[in-house]
Amino acid sequence: MDYDRVLPRLVRKSDTRILFLVLDGLGGLPHPESGLTEMETANTPNLDALARRSSCGLHDPVLPGITPGSGPGHLGIFGYDPTRIEVGRGVLAACGIGFPLEPGDVAARINFCTLDERGIVTDRRAGRIPTEQNRTLTRILESIDLGDVRLFVRAVKEHRAVLVLRGEGLDAALEDTDPQRTGVPPLQARARQPEAEKTAALVNRFVERAREALGAHAPANGILLRGFDSPAGIPSFGERYGLRAAAIAAYPMYRGLARLVGMDVIETGETLEAEVESLEKVRGDFDFFFVHYKPTDSRGEDGDFLAKARALEALDLQLPRMLNLGFEVVVVTGDHSTPSSLRSHSWHPVPFLLHSPWCVAGVTLAFSERAVRSGMEGRIPARALIPLALAHARRLEKYGA
Repeated sequence: MDYDRVLPRLVRKSDTRILFLVLDGLGGLPHPESGLTEMETANTPNLDALARRSSCGLHDPVLPGITPGSGPGHLGIFGYDPTRIEVGRGVLAACGIGFPLEPGDVAARINFCTLDERGIVTDRRAGRIPTEQNRTLTRILESIDLGDVRLFVRAVKEHRAVLVLRGEGLDAALEDTDPQRTGVPPLQARARQPEAEKTAALVNRFVERAREALGAHAPANGILLRGFDSPAGIPSFGERYGLRAAAIAAYPMYRGLARLVGMDVIETGETLEAEVESLEKVRGDFDFFFVHYKPTDSRGEDGDFLAKARALEALDLQLPRMLNLGFEVVVVTGDHSTPSSLRSHSWHPVPFLLHSPWCVAGVTLAFSERAVRSGMEGRIPARALIPLALAHARRLEKYGA
């Protein structure tokens, strides 16, 4: 059955509200010494208690065995088919900082990185440099001259920035220059189709000049580019589901994802406490609240098992404050798994819980990868999470006679 075809006919109005809490990179793998995952290691009494009052299960962000990027992972949990709608990280990064992309622009995400004297990548994130240093470096990069093509470079956060190329005849069909690992040099930007050869040459010229300009700025003395894309329209979240949706996210890229699907992005600070304060302020103004929590993913990518467990505990401490706002439906999940043992996103299914007055609870004893397998929801595609939330919010009519 095609959700895109069926759901718009079933959506109905209601005064119920949905909290959609996304712990980025939630899932993990067992530690070789303890045999426990980060979720099982963390002391999370509030999440565990909520799981015992919820229907639980696992979801596949894209398809079983497929490792999703953050864009596909979020599109999946927002109810879109990420195999049909693809959005590069460059467009997400630009939207996240509110950069006004125009048709035909080519955007890419920049990671400042550390290169040794041989040009080998030793740190893909340049030690997560401060954002203020990032702003200084982006001003240097924006002074690079690419002739008739206009160049924009904007800071995002820490080691992340965005590159936008604007001019005639550009094409975003390029391979990343980020090798996704250390111990090797950056890759060349290669065209995936003949129309992108001009753009590939421009990007490689930019990267070469960037390395010259950043040579004295170690640890951020190089750049890696990924997620080349041009802006494209995506069906509105509000029109699809009949929801007034708000997004609360400290990290710009996730604000960009929310903007792309038509959510209202709420101004917030950079801490979880600030996000919760923002949620409290707008609780009465919207039907759907997407709240994004980044540290679980960051600590997983750092390979820091205990720090990821501590990040889960920090979220757990704030959970009662969110639940006290009185949402009829609460969904807690992740956009993908980021096991600290892999230091990267992975293909493993992601735990979720769904709490409402109409859920079948009492089966799952804790909120973890293994515990939720006993839940009533089983293993489902991520696209089913929003329809399930709508059904529990009494926002879907019966299908058929």
